[in-house]
Amino acid sequence: MAVVMDQRICIKFRFKLNKIAAETHRMPKEAFGEQALSQARTFEWFKCFKDGQESVENYKHSGRPSMCTTPEMMAKVCELSQKTEDRLTTKFVIALDCHTDHVNAF
Repeated sequence: MAVVMDQRICIKFRFKLNKIAAETHRMPKEAFGEQALSQARTFEWFKCFKDGQESVENYKHSGRPSMCTTPEMMAKVCELSQKTEDRLTTKFVIALDCHTDHVNAF
């Protein structure tokens, strides 16, 4: 995550220098190689700064919170997933036992 944050800082810096987004994308790609943000992400962050955003932090996401992040729930998911080799059945059982309609454990 630190590499991503570093790149966002670079993008913001280049924006503040009135550089163009395409040129801004080439520089982190050269510096960070395969870990560089995609052109779409670079342009997205460039637009955010153009629209007045100052923070390089992730956006706050609204929506349904994750249900399986408590230690108790994670232990339950691990226990249930070890009971069978059939992943589809396991996901179905976990979804039922954890009272959720979606399991992203695999």
